[in-house]
Amino acid sequence: MTTGKRPVSVLVVIYTDSGEFLLLNRVRPPHFWQSVTGSLRPGELPRAAAVRELREETGLMGAANLVDLHTSRLFPIKPAWRARYRPGVCFNREHWFALRLPGRRCIRLAADEHSGYRWLPPDAAARLTGSWTNRDAIRLLASYAPMC
Repeated sequence: MTTGKRPVSVLVVIYTDSGEFLLLNRVRPPHFWQSVTGSLRPGELPRAAAVRELREETGLMGAANLVDLHTSRLFPIKPAWRARYRPGVCFNREHWFALRLPGRRCIRLAADEHSGYRWLPPDAAARLTGSWTNRDAIRLLASYAPMC
């Protein structure tokens, strides 16, 4: 049986009370900025994957404050990345989560995945991210209420 990466993932948008959003710079592809993301492991539920990815990619332990946005998006997998999945898999389902922090935190990057990070206002973060779903999630969170 051919195995491959599950075409189900999480997006965890991290932001502060003052309205700064955290973006991570991926190692591959280079210069691709995004929030915390990751595919679900076999048998793993979206919330558990979000907690795991948050810890692995940033060092943050925010399970208690992690909010399930009860939103997901289906998007086409870029042809360059389809080899990671079973043959014929062309779409991924992404589940959205958010983590609001009182202020900036020092981030411990996973060096094999990310080369840097930035805290940005919502408009700048939305412009910088290379993912339309990430852009939509940032805009959604920024629209909920004025940032304190």
